[in-house]
Amino acid sequence: MKQIIEQLIVDGITKLQNDSVWSKFVVPDVVVERPKEYSHGDWTTNIAFILAKELKKSPFDIAQELVSVLDNFDTPQLSNIEVAQPGYINFIFDRSVFTQELKNIVDNRDKYGSNDKLKGKVVTIEYTQPNPFKPFHIGHLMSNTIGESLSRIIAFSGAKVVRANYQGDVGPHVAKALWGLNKLNFEPTDINKIGEAYAYGHAASEDDENAKKEINVINAAVYAKSDSELMKIYEIGRTKTLERFEEIYEILGTKFDQYYFESETWQIGEKIVREHIGDIFEESDGAIIFDGEKYGLHKRVFITAEGLPTYEAKELGLAMLKKKRSPSDIYVITTAVEQEEYFKVVQKALELVDPSFVGKIRHVSHGMMQLASGKMSSRSGNVITGESLIEDAQKVAMEKMSERAKDDVVQDTINAIAVAGIKFSILKQHAGKNIVYDADIALSFDGDSGPYLQYTYARCQSVKTKAKENNIEISFENACNQSVNIEKILAQFGDTVERAEKEYAPHHIANYLLELAHTYNSYYSKNKIVDTNNPERSAYRTAVTVAVAQVIKNGTSLLGIRTPEQM
Repeated sequence: MKQIIEQLIVDGITKLQNDSVWSKFVVPDVVVERPKEYSHGDWTTNIAFILAKELKKSPFDIAQELVSVLDNFDTPQLSNIEVAQPGYINFIFDRSVFTQELKNIVDNRDKYGSNDKLKGKVVTIEYTQPNPFKPFHIGHLMSNTIGESLSRIIAFSGAKVVRANYQGDVGPHVAKALWGLNKLNFEPTDINKIGEAYAYGHAASEDDENAKKEINVINAAVYAKSDSELMKIYEIGRTKTLERFEEIYEILGTKFDQYYFESETWQIGEKIVREHIGDIFEESDGAIIFDGEKYGLHKRVFITAEGLPTYEAKELGLAMLKKKRSPSDIYVITTAVEQEEYFKVVQKALELVDPSFVGKIRHVSHGMMQLASGKMSSRSGNVITGESLIEDAQKVAMEKMSERAKDDVVQDTINAIAVAGIKFSILKQHAGKNIVYDADIALSFDGDSGPYLQYTYARCQSVKTKAKENNIEISFENACNQSVNIEKILAQFGDTVERAEKEYAPHHIANYLLELAHTYNSYYSKNKIVDTNNPERSAYRTAVTVAVAQVIKNGTSLLGIRTPEQM
């Protein structure tokens, strides 16, 4: 629908350009949006305001002149085009268009809302990025949620998506954990003890110079693989934490196509930096740096004075590995918002090293998750992990379901509700913003939450079952006036998906689904959907219900949220 209007406006302006006044400018980008009030039409444009400066006329006069031309085009999908003060143009589609869209939803099922805008493209999306020997913290959970949703949205838009996970299995954090395991006499086979050992080692490195020196020795030994006994402990700890991460990914509904590790990127990155000393990188106080100030950025160290590559150098190696294993048209990387400036420097250095990356890298930032106690940091031992947050959500979900369920609650349903509560809390806001997580609100069946969408879907399934029991088949005849707003919202799904893909912004889909669910539940409360005394009306209302269920399923799937059939 949006594309129909955009093309119609372009055609109208093109025709008006035969007039001497209109012929002096290039047709601008046409912006078509949904009005806030449905009484203002199905779509609206402010094109007259954009043209006013060029044409030196009032927006209202321009809008009227343009509409007089648009009315002469053969557009049977539109029932009316109106001009509203001070110059907006509102478009009203014929009701038959929305009825046909209901049929399209039912016919296309899980594919409804998809598009082929990115057909033939390969997109690598790097997300989650937890580090072995450290807890899976809240930031990893946010990165996973956003990255998985983007992966699904981009794949729904026709691209081949490569899901990539980059993990730091060498570096100071590993040395701190290994030092802590030794000092505390912990076994590396115990995943919980590894986390405690890291916290202990980190605290010691902050307060004890001798401990810091010992940790630095371990760090160098891990890079060089020079201590066989140390490496045995290292391999056990690495394996155990990676296995735990996989358990978490299964709960979250993520499967990765490519795994990258710092142990394989650091040498590549170091080699690149050393090869470009003098033209891209320079020596400074024994270290090798990139002077980002030349490009309006800031300086960063890529190889330390001790000769070890930093995260920055490893990122160069990672980029080259990605290009080798899965050459892509676009490389998306999820990062914490505080790393934005860091990545600008790394990206500039990478583009100078290999210009083929210019224009291909997208950074999608995520904010911090906060509780009532404030920001939670993975750098201290007193941290609420992503894993514990999932477990707490499962407990709350179990309590809420136990209050409602007549039968035993299935654990898989509990997991689906818990994950929905967490993910939707993250995705309903713009990716770069901080969020405040409250389990009771996030897992409410009545509020703006993931479980609320799941409950609405389950309600639709119940209606479908009741209709089937009463031998009512869906029909697209006898349109119901009460459902017109639902139908208009349903017809926006495809455009919402396209906007979410274009802006790398899943929150557009999340908020769209809330509007759809609210509108349907209001409709449900005011109208009898299955009425054996009026089977024709019930057939149409059931068709609306089937379409709502399908769009909720498709939309929540793009958010990485499952929809149980019963709740």
